[in-house]
Amino acid sequence: MVGHVERYLLEKMEAENSIHLTLIDPEKVTPPQASSIAVKAKLSGTSAIMVGGSTFVSTKHLDSVVKAIKRTAKLPVILFPNNVTGISRYADAIWFMSLLNSVDPYFLVGAQILGAPMVKKYRLEPIPMGYIIVGDGGTAGIVGKAVPIPYNKPELAAAHALAGQYLGMRFIYLEGGSGARKPVPPEMIRTVKNYIDVPLIVGGGIKTRKQALTAVAAGADIIVTGNIVENREVKDKVSEIIKGIKGSR
Repeated sequence: MVGHVERYLLEKMEAENSIHLTLIDPEKVTPPQASSIAVKAKLSGTSAIMVGGSTFVSTKHLDSVVKAIKRTAKLPVILFPNNVTGISRYADAIWFMSLLNSVDPYFLVGAQILGAPMVKKYRLEPIPMGYIIVGDGGTAGIVGKAVPIPYNKPELAAAHALAGQYLGMRFIYLEGGSGARKPVPPEMIRTVKNYIDVPLIVGGGIKTRKQALTAVAAGADIIVTGNIVENREVKDKVSEIIKGIKGSR
């Protein structure tokens, strides 16, 4: 069943073609900093806030960050967990995701089994997502024990994505990794998009308006940026990315 946050995202995509989500890593910010980033991102046109990172953060701090964002930004907060420690009762929804190219069963389904009762208990909205790490993979690839898909193997990424869709995942995420030197190439985005019928999320390495335009023109439905908001130029940076997204129409 599609919940209200997922429906909100689908309606935003329907109305705007492609949308932007801001990713905040709770390990890198204080609650007030997270709140400030979220407010500035909202003013720039971001559609929702994702909260999560690749490394460990205390649940208490995560809760504080989520609550601070919720108090001020008035946007849906979607958890982007790296493990069961990335679940907060104060969020609106959670990407209930499987790392499709991990060699460790824990990241394919083990963590999900452990986390599912908590998601139900906290009444979080689970949004099924197939997560695919490509290129360098970054910290997420190391922590998740993934075999990153090379950028020159778009058909392999497409096969993973299609398998995710056939398994019932309603979103597919191509992740270049936090701090990636370059974004997911348009040929890979285009190939994956031609294979699947569900929304395609692309993140990692997108730092400029041109890069956002290229990704959306190739077929990305949602652009996620994280590293660019870890400085004082949040509003300008997010505005630049969103102008690139809108410029693709």
